[in-house]
Amino acid sequence: MAREKLTTRPFVREEKDELSLYFKLTSIQSRMSIADPEQLILEYTQTMMGFLLFQPKPKRIAMIGLGGGSLAKYCRRKLPECKLTVIEISEEIIALRSKFGIPEESENFQVVCANGANFVRQQDGVLDALLVDGFDSDGQPPELCSVEFYNDCFTALCSGGVLVVNLCFNDHRHTRSVGRIKDAFQGKALTVEAEDGANIIAFAGKGGCFPPSLDDLAKRLQILEPNHPIRLDETAQKILGHTPARRRKRWWWEGK
Repeated sequence: MAREKLTTRPFVREEKDELSLYFKLTSIQSRMSIADPEQLILEYTQTMMGFLLFQPKPKRIAMIGLGGGSLAKYCRRKLPECKLTVIEISEEIIALRSKFGIPEESENFQVVCANGANFVRQQDGVLDALLVDGFDSDGQPPELCSVEFYNDCFTALCSGGVLVVNLCFNDHRHTRSVGRIKDAFQGKALTVEAEDGANIIAFAGKGGCFPPSLDDLAKRLQILEPNHPIRLDETAQKILGHTPARRRKRWWWEGK
């Protein structure tokens, strides 16, 4: 068997009417439909958008990791009134933005070339949602999964804000990261698996009721689903799996 060709430089491949971003041949960082550039193709990106079930009306979102811009483009289109800042440390990744149809800068949309951990450290209770999807050719950088970083994430969020972190299931460090997130957020954290099983998405909330009551979850789902065809019902069901049985109700399939 030939050895896998590794690279520290991102590269793009076109396959079956899709454009994919790689760091190495066996690891897709982002995938885009050429016919529908704003569609979320990879399951983990759809699961990450489940943060709307916790914070359905965000006014300010920060996102660490641009990649092919799947989440950024989706949020820009579906949440046009929200101020979105994307932090990407790699100039080479940012240089590929035109290939993936990432929008130009505007009042409500910015891509900033900076260290994500440093950016978060400079925020103070101003973010409604913080999405962390930062990887390089070696996986998740240590500065994006440290105790200090998750403490800074807590500080950066406003009351009712939500942290979303994409973790790789095959990375043995993901369990440690989940523990650090729970510590930083006083236990108000949970994880769900993406449908493909390769990613674990951690959600954590600052203040308020976390996770939301089942009634609130059902109401939010009804409002969100028509505008967000991204399997929010499946994400909500996984969230229910972290809710004590005595709190569950038989609303799920009734009246839908």
